[in-house]
Amino acid sequence: MKNNLTPLEPKADKATVRRHNLSLVLRAVHEAGEATRAGIATHVGLTRAAVSSLVEELLEYGFVTEWGKTASGHVGRPGTVLKVSRSGPAGLGVEINIDYVAVCVVDLAGTDRVRLVEHYDNRGVQPSEVIARAARIASRALVSAAEQELRPVGAHLALPGLVSGGAVRQAPNLGWKRVAVEGLFAQALSSLRPTQRALPVSSDNEANVAALAELWFGAGNEGVRSFLYLTGEIGVGGALVLRGELLRGAHGFAGEIGHVVVDPAGPLCRCGARGCLEQYAGQSALLRSAGIDETAGLPGVAELERRARRGDAVAVAAIEEAGRQLGVVVSGAVNLFDPDAVMLGGVYRDLMDWLAPAVDRELSLRVVSGLWGEGRSRLRPSSPSGDATRGAAGVVVREVLADPAAFAERDAK
Repeated sequence: MKNNLTPLEPKADKATVRRHNLSLVLRAVHEAGEATRAGIATHVGLTRAAVSSLVEELLEYGFVTEWGKTASGHVGRPGTVLKVSRSGPAGLGVEINIDYVAVCVVDLAGTDRVRLVEHYDNRGVQPSEVIARAARIASRALVSAAEQELRPVGAHLALPGLVSGGAVRQAPNLGWKRVAVEGLFAQALSSLRPTQRALPVSSDNEANVAALAELWFGAGNEGVRSFLYLTGEIGVGGALVLRGELLRGAHGFAGEIGHVVVDPAGPLCRCGARGCLEQYAGQSALLRSAGIDETAGLPGVAELERRARRGDAVAVAAIEEAGRQLGVVVSGAVNLFDPDAVMLGGVYRDLMDWLAPAVDRELSLRVVSGLWGEGRSRLRPSSPSGDATRGAAGVVVREVLADPAAFAERDAK
């Protein structure tokens, strides 16, 4: 008889259990903001003695700090308050986009401590040059982090394209194909910091990490755990979070909503197809429709917003038409995945006043459940704190929280 059972993992030994519990305690402090040993023990279901031992280890590693006693009025003796450390291990996020590079450092508490943004037109520029530029900005951010006694333990790259296996397989708006971005960035950063330990580098699509930032730092904190995230830049990115988990698809490429076809006979897209959504609702399309130089980038978007606020009919019509096309495509995604909300990020957040009514009209008309026509909109702007750069740094922080012992061991070498 053929055995089709999945092989079981080896039984966890004491060291493995302790590593798990160390993460459990650190995550409990992180989620609570501040906690006592007794409170943690109650929350995670471990004995007070076990929690005290684990806390001492986390204190020694520098992952948590003590902040005095709890206020009077509690039963029993006052407990020592524990908080996640604001110094020590941190995450480095690097976003390389079509017309800018942004870098930030986030501490273990999730606070954005260093942020640098520089605007460039990266289209038509050699990938190695763009990546080297990003490494130079990241190097400056690491110096600023060190001045605050922060020690980033990894770098995560957010990129506008299909990302897999450490490489950008395709980024149509940048003109990149098969670029080994993680290796190039690691090499460029190491050459700028020859006496420093090399940082591990990982990467993902920028809409994915923006959605994770929304989950960790924005709407997720308000209880929204299932949502479609749209980011309006020169391209249109998308990501879907269901019950607190990012939906990646079989190969990691889910969410490319900007290349859903609106009209098969429409304008040629940089991806090679015709009539993609970003040809109607991307930043360049918005500016072009409003009679603004489509290469003007973010200053052009600011001008579009100014004109709309003045009631300029052409500007308002351009935004509303983009909203209509967005609504048509988004309604299909809502019918497929049934999220609680749709978040609009990037330039869409700034244009919400004129964009949202058009999107909502299409959603109310096309979503078969009828939930979008019950008098309240499920369309909302993304949180200002939920951007791709912060999400990328947050990925590194979450890795530390998941296995603090691994990073402590690495530091000891």
